[in-house]
This record gives sequence, C-alpha cells and structure tokens, in this order.
Amino acid sequence: VQLVESGGGLVQAGGSLTLSCAAFGTTFSIASMGWYRQAPGKQRELVASITSGGGRLNYVDSVKGRFTISRDNAKNTMYLQMNSLRPEDTAVYYCNADGRELLRPRVWWGQGTQVTVSS
Repeated sequence: VQLVESGGGLVQAGGSLTLSCAAFGTTFSIASMGWYRQAPGKQRELVASITSGGGRLNYVDSVKGRFTISRDNAKNTMYLQMNSLRPEDTAVYYCNADGRELLRPRVWWGQGTQVTVSS
C-alpha cells in the first residue's frame, strides 16, 4: 500500500484547507485510517481517525468542532477538512493506515504534507 497526501499549503488564521490521502496498491488490506501531525520540536500526534466503514470517528480535543475526517472507499481516498485554522495547527500532516497483509498487521504512512497557518 502507498499513501499519497495532497492539499497542504499556507493559509491565514481563520482560513480553511482540505487535505487528501489517496491509497494505492492492495487497498483492500486497509482497515482504519487517520491523520497525524508533527510540529517542529514536538512529537507526532494523532489528529483524527476513521474506521473502515466510516462509522467511528475520533478527534484530538484541540481540533474538535473545526476539523472533519471522512473517507470515500470507492475512491480509496481519505480527507481532512480543516476550518478555523490556527497558527498552532502548523505542522507536517501525515496520512496513516493500518490493516493486514498475509495475515500480519501492517501500518502504512504517507510522506507528509506541510500546513502553515500564519497569524
């Protein structure tokens, strides 16, 4: 499985961005997916996650009410709609997926996309 993120960029505080994560390869192996972010000097943190059918969503408290995670399994793509962006949202955002290949648990990561929010 390969994950390719897109949609990052520079935006002013209060603005919006939508990140996309397209999955390629043995996508039937994918179960849950999520978005992580890592700011300079900080640990990578889980921002939001979504189960395979999209029935269970999870958000870190700091983005609740501002970010929305979704996925379109027909397109093998996951999204993160980010509204009311704040300077503290500045980070590299990574797409993550977990699943199984040959009965073994696997975790896959994208290359990351930079999101910069100016004040």
